[in-house]
Amino acid sequence: MKDLSTFTGLSDKGIQFPPAPEDRLTEFQTSLDPITFEVLRNAFVNIVDQMAEQLLRTCYSFVIYCRDFSSGLCDPQGNLVMQGTGDIAAHVGTLHYTCKAIIEEFGNDIHPGDVFIINDPFRGGSHFNDTRIIRPMFYKGELIGYSQANGHWADVGGAAPGSFNITALDHMGEGLRITPVRVWSKGVWLEDVANLLAANTRNPADIIGDMQAQAEATAVSEREIVRLCEKYGVETIKTAFTEVQDYVEVLMRSRLEELPDGTWYAEDYIDQDPKLGEGLIPVKIKFTIDGNHAHYDLTGSHPQISTFLNSGYGGSFAGIVAGTKYQFPELPLNSGLYRAVTVNVGEPGTVVNAEWPSPSAGFCSGPFEKLMNSVFGLWAEILPERTMGCAFNLEYLLVGGRDTRTAEKPYFMWYDWMAGGWGGRNGRDGFNATAPVFGAQYGIQPLEGQERLAPVLTDSHDFVQDSAGPGESRGGLGAEKGGSVFEGERIVMSYCCDRERSVTWGMWGGLPSIPHGVWLNKGTEKERYLGSIFSTLPLEVNDVFSRPSAGGGGVGDPLLRDPEAVCEDVADEYVSVERARIDYGVVIKVIDPDLAEYEVDAEATALERRRIADARVGWLEADPEAIAQRYRAGEIKDMDCIRQYGVILEWGDGTLLETTTRQFREMLKRRAVPYWGKTLAALSQEAIQRNEAA
Repeated sequence: MKDLSTFTGLSDKGIQFPPAPEDRLTEFQTSLDPITFEVLRNAFVNIVDQMAEQLLRTCYSFVIYCRDFSSGLCDPQGNLVMQGTGDIAAHVGTLHYTCKAIIEEFGNDIHPGDVFIINDPFRGGSHFNDTRIIRPMFYKGELIGYSQANGHWADVGGAAPGSFNITALDHMGEGLRITPVRVWSKGVWLEDVANLLAANTRNPADIIGDMQAQAEATAVSEREIVRLCEKYGVETIKTAFTEVQDYVEVLMRSRLEELPDGTWYAEDYIDQDPKLGEGLIPVKIKFTIDGNHAHYDLTGSHPQISTFLNSGYGGSFAGIVAGTKYQFPELPLNSGLYRAVTVNVGEPGTVVNAEWPSPSAGFCSGPFEKLMNSVFGLWAEILPERTMGCAFNLEYLLVGGRDTRTAEKPYFMWYDWMAGGWGGRNGRDGFNATAPVFGAQYGIQPLEGQERLAPVLTDSHDFVQDSAGPGESRGGLGAEKGGSVFEGERIVMSYCCDRERSVTWGMWGGLPSIPHGVWLNKGTEKERYLGSIFSTLPLEVNDVFSRPSAGGGGVGDPLLRDPEAVCEDVADEYVSVERARIDYGVVIKVIDPDLAEYEVDAEATALERRRIADARVGWLEADPEAIAQRYRAGEIKDMDCIRQYGVILEWGDGTLLETTTRQFREMLKRRAVPYWGKTLAALSQEAIQRNEAA
């Protein structure tokens, strides 16, 4: 039986409730002198950044090299003491859970020189690819904390190269589940254990290399913490571990105390459950501020679905925390924030609290992304100056097979993610072609590096004109990337994405972007539309695949955007002349396109805007099948269906999705229609007045 007598912080498994007012820490009092406290607080951040630098320079995987990793320090109870300055949002909110899982599994059977590994989403992790190496840190025989390095392994086995398998009915079809395991015992490398794990992947050499690189990163942390113990004394360091968490809790509570009390609701959607037929899958949030405490409740979200777009409690908790942290960028992030902001992910068995053995490899493209953008929308009502439309959906395109460029024919893995548009903001346009909100510090992979490591040639990579969601502040532009495999055997392709149907939405009257989805051999006799999720699709050498990333959703009524700003977007080729008229009601005169000379026709613009304003509510009541017929006939485009009519189709053949269209129209009527005709300045003032009244 495990001895947990010295452990006081068992995992809550995402089921949290607001503490009583008397149990909330509201005044920070340090037993350290202020200078020492600040020196140590910043030293902890620096140590985590040193871990990141160590991992970046020694990893084997190109995915980790492009910064799909995170690190953290935890106290002896597994609580997060500090993250660094470049960690991925989706990881950080789970680090304390996986550290607690190690403690719960091994109890007092933890010794100097031990190193553990875990990737289990049912013990608080994110998905199998995100594999954590955890090292207990000792000073003169006393356990004083843990260091943790989490890296995304490009492949952890399963049926599909890259381990994203949409056909998996349970996690056994996705890859290797690593429950808490010891890989170094009292300083001795357990090579047999490591080899067993690596042998169940498609690139064992990279796995062993990354495992050792992550372990070395945690050793950097232990070395630096020991150095601080020697300089300041171990009791001072232990005290600082506790007090930096208290400090963040008090800071967060003081910020919440300044805000109005109230309850707000949000709902977003995953595209579908393939077993249920068409129809959007709701993810629901109830958000309450009560004095100096914030609480999110995800009760009522849809039951877990039959494909990999489920999330365990750790991933859902991380989505809420990450979305909240964006509102308070000046605050450090550790478990102190988790005391001031609690989350109840709801009953087990839902899409946001998936139970064993449900598949969950795509949590990042499914619930996580919906939760994070929903949190942005909730906070727009409270902090209107931080309003932001929905950002593009995180996506992964994976091409794998045998690389015939060498005689050994090793497995290759072309693992690609795209930049895309972030939502428009209050008074500012969204960021163009930026890393996803899932991990804003992601490095977009250099094409030359990809082509050296895999026989995949990229033939195009550019902005997608008109992809920005229209608004008084438009969204950022998405990008499009195309390529082909020029050599290889047994080549297959998989895609992990969403928002092909629940298209990236706008705020406060802004309009949506464009749907995600992959095309194969577009514009040829072999053209096929593949959609936003598929696995192990066979590819022929020289098949050409391409896909866009969506832009961000617009914010504010697009008919109120400055016509000169629209004209400037046309000159920059962000917006076409055609869609300037359709989406913004701005009629552009083309003077000299070669010199980017355009002018606004003010009189025609006034007439066009009046026409659109009079008609657009009625467009959302148009017969959906009639709109689908026009799309199939080539009279209108997907953007017209989505932005003007709220109609969602199978974009490859134009089949109407009736239930999805009804749900999407209802969403537009909530997010757009009530705000049309009002400027962002007026909407912001209304929000401020509501808050003052509250």
